[in-house]
Amino acid sequence: MNLTTLFSDPILFVLWIVAVLVALTVHEFSHALAATWMGDPTAKRLGRLSLNPLAHIDWFGLLALVLVSFGWGKPVPFNPYLLRDQKWGPLYIGLAGPFSNLLMLTLVGILLRLLLPILGSNNLLIVFLGLCFLINTALMLFNLIPLPPLDGSKIIMALLHRPKWYAFREKLESYGSWVLMGLILLDVVFGVGLISAVLGGPYHWIAGLFGLNGLFGL
Repeated sequence: MNLTTLFSDPILFVLWIVAVLVALTVHEFSHALAATWMGDPTAKRLGRLSLNPLAHIDWFGLLALVLVSFGWGKPVPFNPYLLRDQKWGPLYIGLAGPFSNLLMLTLVGILLRLLLPILGSNNLLIVFLGLCFLINTALMLFNLIPLPPLDGSKIIMALLHRPKWYAFREKLESYGSWVLMGLILLDVVFGVGLISAVLGGPYHWIAGLFGLNGLFGL
């Protein structure tokens, strides 16, 4: 999917944007909900406990999602000292976003298998569900990469909580986002799809579980 689709197939482009916004919004809302459940009101106070897409958009992350099918939303802030479980609370919050995408792709995958024989692959609802499956799977896998600002980095930080890992954590926080940006630029500008190559295997394995490989380019 890219901007040329806007002119060649505007309906498909609109469906893609809607699918992106739904997946991204639910993902970030789930982080905020998990933080609130864990006792920290920061996300709620900042208006992130919301299903309004505008509350969660990181414009560069959204552009990456639209152009190359992986990206991120605006990170949900939380105060680890306000969490009821300060040791594992950040882990639960980090996992909440990818887990929400897992639930959505599972629901959409089941709906596709039920509705495809009835409506056919050219039906707009089926096409939209296919896009939702694609973006939720890609968003889940991409966000598990352990580089800031992605959820995988928060999960790693929570797991490596012992003092002996502090130096590594500091380097990851300082340089991880630059590494991620470099990988994205390699993909978008130079066509060196390192991220796509790493995530392609798990993506097609998940699509295969629902019998969706080869459908809508999945």
